[in-house]
Amino acid sequence: LQKLIHLLQATDDPLIQEQALITLSNSAAFSVNQDVIRNLDGLSVIGGMLSNCIPKVKEKALNALNNLSMNIKNQEEIQVFITQVCRTVESAPLNSDVQLAGLRLLTNMSVTSDYHQKMINSIPCFLHLLSEGTERTQIQVLKVLVNLSANPAMTRHLLRPQV
Repeated sequence: LQKLIHLLQATDDPLIQEQALITLSNSAAFSVNQDVIRNLDGLSVIGGMLSNCIPKVKEKALNALNNLSMNIKNQEEIQVFITQVCRTVESAPLNSDVQLAGLRLLTNMSVTSDYHQKMINSIPCFLHLLSEGTERTQIQVLKVLVNLSANPAMTRHLLRPQV
């Protein structure tokens, strides 16, 4: 895992980055690896890949963070990327793999109300995706909206936007 994280930092080759992110993502299926990746500063390295302009690399980084977000301590570190993930969801092509990967991560990050405030500005986008997206996109958006709606503090933010 340490070598994969170092490889991500050391290469600009998108194919290598993509494969390293896939392997880290698969490794994150095991809870012990989630802790190891966090302790090796892997979350910030993977999060840094969100700035990559190659859609496949960005998608794989989102998938890896999504798998890593199943751990509360990891969520504490991943939350610094929520605003960037929301912007990615908003700017990605409609129904794209990048958009869906971002929505999946936001779903996990919104299970508890700890980070709902960071998603408020994206609620109009979520509602737009709900009306314009394909069924896959709509399902992912609904998961985020259901999580947000479980928090009474989010009620006015969910009801205020024009639909």
